[in-house]
Amino acid sequence: MSFGAGGSLPRWPRPYHREDTMTTHAVGTREQWRAAYEQQLAREKELSRQATELALKRQELPWVPVDKQYRFDTTVGRRTLAELFDGRSQLIVRHFMHGPNTPEGCPGCTFETDNLIGAVPHLARRDVTFLLSSRSPLPVLTAYKQRMGWDVEWVSSGGSDFDADFFEYMHVPTSRRDYGSGSGDMLDVMELMALSCFALEDGVVYHTYSTYDRGTEALNATWQLLDRAPRGRGEDFSDWPRKRDEYPA
Repeated sequence: MSFGAGGSLPRWPRPYHREDTMTTHAVGTREQWRAAYEQQLAREKELSRQATELALKRQELPWVPVDKQYRFDTTVGRRTLAELFDGRSQLIVRHFMHGPNTPEGCPGCTFETDNLIGAVPHLARRDVTFLLSSRSPLPVLTAYKQRMGWDVEWVSSGGSDFDADFFEYMHVPTSRRDYGSGSGDMLDVMELMALSCFALEDGVVYHTYSTYDRGTEALNATWQLLDRAPRGRGEDFSDWPRKRDEYPA
């Protein structure tokens, strides 16, 4: 989920109406449902096939050596990008919108991180280290991590160019094609949603992939479940999603 200028929330129209006594949604027999479902299933299978092909093409992207020596503040001291791999050969960095002048973490990044945390131990078993990176000081990030109850490594990129170099943080407006899958209304914000992937081979770090804005949406299990729920995502984002500890009891 991403936020535009001024913190506005995105809208995916899924209009529905509800009455007390009768649904306005199409109602049919089991046979009618089955016929419509088979058509839908064919579309979903085609999408799955295309997604598999796309994943293979993604893995074929050329690797770019990372020459700059980035350093990060971590719970075990200052570390280089290579050291963040923590003994593994693959690294996924979720650029988390939490800048030096931000009182707390971005609601959208928080929502997405809630959906990613459970994957961390499974990724580790597949030789992949997953972590969060933000520009805020490490003590601020650690406090927010404890508040959210997350068991994940969260590093501070501090004053380095790491986030700027990978287009999560922009000092000046950038063209749409620079911001991979971004939208026009994202170009005037300073922090952006992003995920970057790296490989470590023979001591050399390579940048292999990045995705931005709605490109991270497919990683969010809540969106995927809502897309399969009867009423989808709905259309009212005025107060949802919130941080887990901000929902009314």
